[in-house]
Amino acid sequence: MAPVGPADRFDAFRALADRRGRPGYQLIEALAEARAETADSPEIWAPAVASDIGLPAAAALGPAGYYADLTTPHGSRHLRVCAATACFSAQGGRHLADAERELGVSAGTVSPDGETSLQAVRCLGYCYTGPAALDGDRPCTGPTLADQLAGREPPRAPEIPAADDTGDPVLLGGVVAGEPAWQVWPRMVTAGTPDEVQREVAASGLRGRGGAGFRVAAKWEAVGQAPGTVVVVNGDEGDPGSYADRLLMEADPERVLEGLALACFACGARRGVVLVRSEYPRALARMREAVGQAYADGHFGPSAHGTATALEVTVVEGAGSYVAGEETALIASLEGDRGCARPRPPYPTQRGLWGAPTVVNNVETLAAVPWIVFRGGEAYARRGTADETGTKLVCLSERFARPGAYEVELGTPVERIVTELGGGLKGGAELAVLQVGGPLGGFLAPDALDVPLTAAALDAQGAALGHAGLVAFDRRVAPQDVLRHVWQFAAAESCGACSPCRVGSRRGLELASTDAPPGEEWERLARVLAKASLCAFGRRIPPAVRSLAHAYGDRLAGWAA
Repeated sequence: MAPVGPADRFDAFRALADRRGRPGYQLIEALAEARAETADSPEIWAPAVASDIGLPAAAALGPAGYYADLTTPHGSRHLRVCAATACFSAQGGRHLADAERELGVSAGTVSPDGETSLQAVRCLGYCYTGPAALDGDRPCTGPTLADQLAGREPPRAPEIPAADDTGDPVLLGGVVAGEPAWQVWPRMVTAGTPDEVQREVAASGLRGRGGAGFRVAAKWEAVGQAPGTVVVVNGDEGDPGSYADRLLMEADPERVLEGLALACFACGARRGVVLVRSEYPRALARMREAVGQAYADGHFGPSAHGTATALEVTVVEGAGSYVAGEETALIASLEGDRGCARPRPPYPTQRGLWGAPTVVNNVETLAAVPWIVFRGGEAYARRGTADETGTKLVCLSERFARPGAYEVELGTPVERIVTELGGGLKGGAELAVLQVGGPLGGFLAPDALDVPLTAAALDAQGAALGHAGLVAFDRRVAPQDVLRHVWQFAAAESCGACSPCRVGSRRGLELASTDAPPGEEWERLARVLAKASLCAFGRRIPPAVRSLAHAYGDRLAGWAA
């Protein structure tokens, strides 16, 4: 008998779900509905949810005990307070304690009368006006957050400031210039070919904007237009400090969906799935509304614009997990499983959602595709740098004088973004360190900002491009507090699928919570995390910590090893 390869590995959960009609995300949604009605632990209510779908109790207990939205008890009034990097930087993390005091309930618990529950989350996408919270689905933001939650002030949630720095926006054309979407898809599906779309995207040099930076055309080509191919829009923008995807999904969802349609066309996919994180309720509503309108206008359906091209699109809500933004973990969550990273190979383009070839592209990536197909791949390739072409949305946090989302060409100096676009720090405060690319991206010192905004240049400085969120820390926040914050994020968001990351992140937090230098144990821990972690989450922890230590210099001695 021939040996069983990775792509043929038996998956018991998938096999069982296949026999039950692949309930997948319906299971997660049913669990979320049940959780919203109770403060009881999942062991009490999750088995009944599984039974209603025809699954054993274990199928529901797994995700119910994993996703933050499902593990946290809910009262009649459920509040989510952002504890992510930009909100932490805004007030040194004090806002969470202030909210707990005002509401009379600790994070992760429900009040004795069952009326109020509080959940600490990372992040809500209000990095430009933090700290932030969601009272139900109603946002409250800013320095008076506690007063808003207590009802002494009305809720405050300004729109995302957005501006173009390129002179010809690829991503913000609809947001800042009112350029309509759906100008490319009708023409392409009726008179174009999949190869035309593929060629233009290949010529553009477009790389994924979700952090990994993989060439989009290569990923599309890898599925080979295989039957059953699925394209997934990754709207699980989990990097605290970035709200680019939230901006696009809320302000211009049609452009994202047009990019999805073109991607499906190029890949030979008849099905698209849009995953929107639960922390973005307005984006979820806007995407669902836009999908409904796209069906009404003939863009989607069994015969798009009267052609033989069929395209069915579904919008799915996430359940609260940072690691579920990693493509294999995202696929697991869409199948109703815990959002843990899976070993590769097989890669999703070989065996992804329910075993089908699957392309996962993030929101910003797909939003660039209509411009590329309309204006040509070569026009896009002339922008940015030779190795990293095009434009990027950069998100500046609340500490900046002019926070907001800016579309810039790749290669723009970080220093120019900070000083000219962002206007430096609010009130003339002194920059202590700048976080680039999310909590596990990296940190730059104030004298190290003369670096191009490219993945290669930032990597050489110990940082990362990631989603290109820029979070500024002024000198009000102590270096040791920032270090602990990084480790708290790592420990809280590790999916637990591999012991190096699961155990290592917790041990790192213990070391960071003492005043003693970490010594040789940190050096050993860093090697294990970097070399043995299953996915990029664990592997990125050591360089993120080292970059923070280098940025702060002697004030974090011992962590730079």
